[in-house]
Amino acid sequence: MHGHRARWTTGAALTAAAALGLTGCSDDGGSPSDAVSKASSAAASLASQANEGLASATAEAGRRLDEVKNGVDARSSVRLGSPATASDGRTTVDVGVTNSADSTKSFTVQVNFKKPDGSLLDTVVVSIDDVPAGQTGKAVARSTHTLSGQVKAEVGAALRH
Repeated sequence: MHGHRARWTTGAALTAAAALGLTGCSDDGGSPSDAVSKASSAAASLASQANEGLASATAEAGRRLDEVKNGVDARSSVRLGSPATASDGRTTVDVGVTNSADSTKSFTVQVNFKKPDGSLLDTVVVSIDDVPAGQTGKAVARSTHTLSGQVKAEVGAALRH
């Protein structure tokens, strides 16, 4: 995760510098080092907000999984499609679950969005309710925020209940 944060912070610093109009020649009499310091501070704030967002999403996923009563591990029943970027910039992935039980069941699935190196970018939980015995239920998992770069999706947890 450390490498991911360093790259993100660098990009955020450049974005913050551009957004704040910070250049080597400042109209307010500040030095170039003041401009870099302000951009670095803004980037650190953005990185902190991103980390807080991921922590919040992870906590919410855990809470939703904890709410499931009498759930059994169903990871082997879940199939994920390929991640795609929706028109609003969020990452989506199709989720399919096959109900191998002999009665109608519901599923709660945690989908983790990760970078190719395995570092976690986001996590979401989807519910697929009332899947008839022997049938497949479908849902779409959608990231909680815009993700950049190559993103892969994997099942973090899945419960049949």
